[in-house]
Amino acid sequence: MFRLAIILIIGFIFSSCTWNETEDDPVFLPMNDSEYPYADLPRIVIETKNFAQIRNRETDIPAKLQIWGKDSPESDVLGLEIKGRGNSSFTMAKYSIKLKFESKQSLFGMPKDREWDLVANHRDKSMLRNYITYQLAHTLHDSYSPRNQFVEVFLNSQYMGVYMLVEHIKVSPQRVKIYEDDSSYLFEKTSATATGDNLITTDMDYIYDICYPKNPSEQTKEYLKSHLNAFENFLQSKEVNNTDSLRRWIDLDDFIRYYWIQEFSHNADGAFRRSHFITWQKGLPMQMGPVWDFDIAYGISSNGIISPRTWYVKKYGWYRLIFKNKQVKRMVDEYWQENRNHFEDMLDSIDQAWPKLTKAMQNEFKRWPVLENDSDWPFIEAYDSYEDAVNALKEWIKQRVKWVDENYAL
Repeated sequence: MFRLAIILIIGFIFSSCTWNETEDDPVFLPMNDSEYPYADLPRIVIETKNFAQIRNRETDIPAKLQIWGKDSPESDVLGLEIKGRGNSSFTMAKYSIKLKFESKQSLFGMPKDREWDLVANHRDKSMLRNYITYQLAHTLHDSYSPRNQFVEVFLNSQYMGVYMLVEHIKVSPQRVKIYEDDSSYLFEKTSATATGDNLITTDMDYIYDICYPKNPSEQTKEYLKSHLNAFENFLQSKEVNNTDSLRRWIDLDDFIRYYWIQEFSHNADGAFRRSHFITWQKGLPMQMGPVWDFDIAYGISSNGIISPRTWYVKKYGWYRLIFKNKQVKRMVDEYWQENRNHFEDMLDSIDQAWPKLTKAMQNEFKRWPVLENDSDWPFIEAYDSYEDAVNALKEWIKQRVKWVDENYAL
């Protein structure tokens, strides 16, 4: 009996790690972690059909996925489709991945859904910028902030590194909650590099991508475009100084919270460039959020190190126009006075999170030796250790709080 058990175990470990047309239901997806050993994070193992490579953000590739713990699988083998995701980040060696399961899955205790994102955070050597921002939004009582879990990813038997598994931004009862009909919208302020059939451009040459409804008719797209044109015309008029009128267009309390998250972090995309999600339901004011994409923030950008001693976001887009209203300026100041401790508490979030990543980051920097790289885009600052990268983020936040305290009267 003992000998039979050993044979079964050996057969389990060394059976084929591939799947193909004749093996649609593998029992498990084996993983070789001899070079990148278990580091206290869950491992996500993915195999694409016929080991197809991810080459773009449009092609859905059939795949299988399984979650592994330290020594064994902790989930069934799940069917899904994957593809690349991200804008400039997809051009990097370590890229992000979009997951779409065949059926809804609850991953790591998060509510069930089919759509998830594996975010690479390749530019962020601390791996924490997105994480602490989503935590901050939750602390500030945003209606929805993406839930997430740090993992290590193996793709087609290759170690890909440390990722953040994040809920994909979408309309659903457990994510972005709006009425699901043709007069409700989830859309993203995006940039000229965006592609797709659901883009609209307003008279101010701002580009928006409609995320919901998923397949909007031309009439539905035109309806949103007309509304945004009317709003942007309002912002350019003297009527913007009427706070009651402004409130009918946009939820100011929500806007101010969203503004401070963007401004405090000095988010490169925060200057009304892209990754600004907005919801609108007919008859209600628009709402900003959820927050998304902060890997080039808190002192790093595409162009170099950013000082914590400067204003940024308020100079651009809707922010610049709304801040013509003097009452809004006062509300912005009051919000900082009332909530500045929550921004300072981000230091505690970092201290709680980074020790849990220390072992995994040894694997990360072995696979992607970028820690000391400060000469090749997108890497702009070198560190001697992962702890140094974390401390640099903490120091920037400390200096940012101090500077805003001294300068927040807008």
